[in-house]
Amino acid sequence: MTRRIVGPFNRVEGDLEVALDIQGGRVGSAYVNAPLYRGFEQILLGKAPLDALVFVPRICGICSVAQSAASAQALANAFGWQAPDNGRIASNLMLATENLADHLTHFYLFFMPDFARGEYRARPWFTAAEARFKAMAGSAAAQVLPARAAFLRTMGMIAGKWPHTLALQPGGSSRPLQGSEKIRLRCILREFRSFLEATLYGDALENVAALTDEDRLEAWGEAHSGSDFGRFLAFARDLGLHGLGRATDLFMSYGSFPQQTGRLFPAGLWHGAPLPLDPLAIREDVSHAWYAEADAPQAPAAGSTLPLGAKAGAYSWCKAPRYDGQVVEVGALARQVVAGHPLARTLVAAHGGNVMSRVAMRLVEIAVVLPEMERWVEQLAPGEPYCVVGEIPEQASGIGLVEAARGSLGHWLDLRHGRIHNYQIIAPTTWNFSPRDARDQPGALEQALAGIEASADGTTPAAIQHVVRSFDPCMVCTVH
Repeated sequence: MTRRIVGPFNRVEGDLEVALDIQGGRVGSAYVNAPLYRGFEQILLGKAPLDALVFVPRICGICSVAQSAASAQALANAFGWQAPDNGRIASNLMLATENLADHLTHFYLFFMPDFARGEYRARPWFTAAEARFKAMAGSAAAQVLPARAAFLRTMGMIAGKWPHTLALQPGGSSRPLQGSEKIRLRCILREFRSFLEATLYGDALENVAALTDEDRLEAWGEAHSGSDFGRFLAFARDLGLHGLGRATDLFMSYGSFPQQTGRLFPAGLWHGAPLPLDPLAIREDVSHAWYAEADAPQAPAAGSTLPLGAKAGAYSWCKAPRYDGQVVEVGALARQVVAGHPLARTLVAAHGGNVMSRVAMRLVEIAVVLPEMERWVEQLAPGEPYCVVGEIPEQASGIGLVEAARGSLGHWLDLRHGRIHNYQIIAPTTWNFSPRDARDQPGALEQALAGIEASADGTTPAAIQHVVRSFDPCMVCTVH
């Protein structure tokens, strides 16, 4: 057996290192290391409650709104505040804008350039993939980046700025919109729809959102082979990416986008059948992470973050969150499986979680969410309240659970004497890129990498790159 260290990875937000034990030309086991300690959970101790809204967006520049949304929900839960409809809708629009921009960035700038790697030179599609998706040189970036920038004007209007907006508040949104701004929002969303339908899909969003099973997805891809989604499906089929990167097959979602009743995407788990979500079943294990240990895995509400860099048996700054003691996968695939999207459920039933399905469901989710954003804009009522303000209690606790683009994000806080006594964060990449736990269960990525063909030296196989990027790691969000 030979151990090989892979990393740092390019086109990844933050630092990532993976140790692979290779035996017989395959990965026998993987050990995922988040090597950068951040310390935000300690920074927040002793701060005034609303100061969290200034600090947590700085955890990440890519998903700062998701961090703000989780913090605002935790504070609202602690304060007992309820946002008015306008505030709820504006908050949904902010999070949806960031998530869809994130999906687009991941597909075009992070994931697809790996198909232009030299090891695919013999593939019949390589020349086209290189011309379209090669990093810094492909034609896709020149189209995508202006479209993404134009779409993010939505954020400027509803959030004031991006990243690190302060518009998201426990009582709603501090940025009211006027009637003329609704018209401008309609135009921005219409332009983005036009780009998606012409370039990414070559088809109407509603037709993509309505795909129901693997056969229809394959037929759709062949009929729209000139679209970028169609190209991805062809590459994935040729390389067998539906059989690569299977992990735990237990999927979790905190639910997303509150409506007047319920949520657009409900909370829950999926393990061959739907299961209810119980936040009290979440525990953080640090047996293989560089932190001081408690007697047993801790609930986040009572958790601690005490660095211990010389700890025997530890190999990551990432904690190991578990749901009822089990490893779960989070992300767009998990979110859509839990929500009951028929394509997601049939893909998982056939192949479990895998590279192709994770990427495909991010693109399908764009097609599902943008029409909802168009409806939300119409529901805004200029002149009506966007935010409420009330008394801030001296003693309280709260929890904020949201769905970032990469999956389930949770903030837990405890207030005492008007100050933050404890603040704990579990990011999506913390779930997916966790180390082993006290029962020696590998995390989701560690499971997904096992069995892949790899040599003890030479370049990193594209298959490993595909698996890692299919989870879209945000390592700066992982450790706090």
